[in-house]
Amino acid sequence: MDWKSVNFDWNRARAFLVTAEEGSLSAAARALGMAQPTLGRQVAALEQELGVALFERVGRGLTLTPGGLELMDHVRAMGEAAARMSLSASGRTQAIEGTVSISASEVDAAFRMPAILARLRQEAPGIDVELVATNSESDLRRREADIAIRNYRPTQPNLVGRRIRDLEGRIYASPAYLDSISNPETPEAVSKAHFIGFNRSGEFITAMARFGLTLTQRNFPLVSESHLVQWNHVKQGLGIGVMAADIGDAEPGVVRVLPDAEALVVPVWLVTHREVHTSRRVRLVYDLMAEELARPYRG
Repeated sequence: MDWKSVNFDWNRARAFLVTAEEGSLSAAARALGMAQPTLGRQVAALEQELGVALFERVGRGLTLTPGGLELMDHVRAMGEAAARMSLSASGRTQAIEGTVSISASEVDAAFRMPAILARLRQEAPGIDVELVATNSESDLRRREADIAIRNYRPTQPNLVGRRIRDLEGRIYASPAYLDSISNPETPEAVSKAHFIGFNRSGEFITAMARFGLTLTQRNFPLVSESHLVQWNHVKQGLGIGVMAADIGDAEPGVVRVLPDAEALVVPVWLVTHREVHTSRRVRLVYDLMAEELARPYRG
């Protein structure tokens, strides 16, 4: 190793890491128990040493520049190594503790995560979880989450993804609603029903065409960005909605509509940052989630 090429101060690198994680100099200074001006000087000195602007100011906070994002991989690995060294010195190397943030859709967070978290609590009680239930994409590069359940393959080179399995998407309605519209059995008849979707966009209407349906915006008297809200309204008899088949089939209050139609096929990917190779905490949660997500929903 060329030790002469290592020409920066670890304390400055730590100041950069904590500032990036906390989002501001004031919060980072509190986390480190030091004065904000001192911390600011350390970050500025690191920028000067490396010849890279690490942050740009957004409102009252700071956001990483592209150069800062690239350095975060390396500095975070250094921080993990420093933490492991401290644990080793204190004789606590076998303990896996800390917080892992997980981003999942509302449906996955509500239906699939409880079994995962129950098992995690048994096997690694020292790990705390921050569960981000959102139908929007969390930016793993900016540390909005450590691990994410997604329905597409990651494309960023610094992300690691594993395809867990494929889900079938089916359409469901309550028996009461189907009775109210004379129990339609053909795509043509079902195309006259009310649907509950995320929006009235052509994308969702195109997806419904997989079931042989010809829908327009008039089929959607109710839309909601919340899939859980949609599902509850489907159960309450307000229309037809889509759900993963293993979850939908486990709900006694609904039945499949057009059960013989071709299903929507949705891939399930488990995505994390490449630090999964160096962080025991993230690796444990990632592997446990992969194993549990491969199993159908059990209710």
